[in-house]
Amino acid sequence: MTRHLPRSMRANERLHAMIPGGAHTYAKGDDQYPENLAPVISHGRGAHVWDVDGHEYIEYGSGLRAVSLGHVHPRVSEAAKREIDRGANFARPSIVEERAATKFLETVPTAEMVKFAKNGSDATTAAVKLARAATGRPLVAICRDHAFFSIDDWFIGTTAMSSGIPDEITGLTVSFPYGDLAATEELLRENAGRVACLVLEASTQLEPPAGYLVGLRELADRYGCVLVFDEMITGFRWSEAGAQGLYGVTPDLSTFGKALGNGFAVSALAGKRELMELGGLRTAGDRVFLLSTTHGAETHSLAAAIAVIETYTEEGIAARLHALGDRLAAGVREVAASAGVEEHVVVRGRASNLVFATLDAEKKPSQDYRTLFLRQLVTGGILGPSFVVSSALSEEDVDRTVEVVSQACLVYRKALDADDPAPWLGGRSVKPVFRRRV
Repeated sequence: MTRHLPRSMRANERLHAMIPGGAHTYAKGDDQYPENLAPVISHGRGAHVWDVDGHEYIEYGSGLRAVSLGHVHPRVSEAAKREIDRGANFARPSIVEERAATKFLETVPTAEMVKFAKNGSDATTAAVKLARAATGRPLVAICRDHAFFSIDDWFIGTTAMSSGIPDEITGLTVSFPYGDLAATEELLRENAGRVACLVLEASTQLEPPAGYLVGLRELADRYGCVLVFDEMITGFRWSEAGAQGLYGVTPDLSTFGKALGNGFAVSALAGKRELMELGGLRTAGDRVFLLSTTHGAETHSLAAAIAVIETYTEEGIAARLHALGDRLAAGVREVAASAGVEEHVVVRGRASNLVFATLDAEKKPSQDYRTLFLRQLVTGGILGPSFVVSSALSEEDVDRTVEVVSQACLVYRKALDADDPAPWLGGRSVKPVFRRRV
């Protein structure tokens, strides 16, 4: 079925005229979708969204994986609305801040203190600052196999979009490979006494190798650096207590966001009291200007976070996400095999956080084949930059998605047989977010 998006196309033009990139997050840019098939959203409910042209879609990866309970979740929305009517921000802390901190620390017991902010970049950069202050060391070691940690210079300087960032700053960030303790120890030895912290996601598309996270914890202790887990994605999706709760390894600091607010703007820096207090009023040493954000204590976002945590813990949301993801992954793999493209359309990752790879005839990642696949999804009513599920999906939604993927795989097979996906692209290919030039 062909989908015409004249209103979306006009809206995209207006967005580009006023907003650099046409969106407030690069991952939402229209360059991430096939040409003339980048719908602009009107509204959503549950796991479905509607564009300004009136088309309905089953949505995956909602809100860059933030909306894990579905749009307009009644419990979350009502909690936020109640606080909006009581005042959004004050000259002193509100009691909602105390309630939110209590609920968070009860749910993530590996953390001793927490401070809330509005986005993940600020929280993760604050963790880096604390690590540098605590150790007196300049270098940040990041996992090179993980896609994103922050919009700030210490990370973006290491990407293809490093324009505007001095080399002197980029030079203060080094990297290590995921799952390789020997390589990480070699990095720490080569930079003895200079690495302030190790920053990584506990897991992404791959589960941590046996003993890896425990070994990393031991390396951090032995070399005197701070272990930081970025739990922006793993937090709540892996378990209510995050990846650290699931794998039983406690970092010194961790950062949460995305699922924490179900679309409301809230993030968290959490960790050991001795580190967190460096940014407080009860330290004997030099104070750290930690997170100090005007909107970090907005009452309605914190109320939403409380409702999210309660929903996860009381309703077994993490288990439901895994069950839905398992159903989707099994279905996609089955129809891909039926079409003979199981080595080219590949589902990866934990069931609660599935992504798909689109590989060419040589089994290498291909933006052309990703474009072909996305075009088939969108025209079939699936808005899926990934296969990351929300708990609002029904089993019927998942089954419908598999039907659309089945048809997409048949087209994919034709393109492979022709050794040319161009006839099915409908225009230019989608592009990676991190690239040097437009």
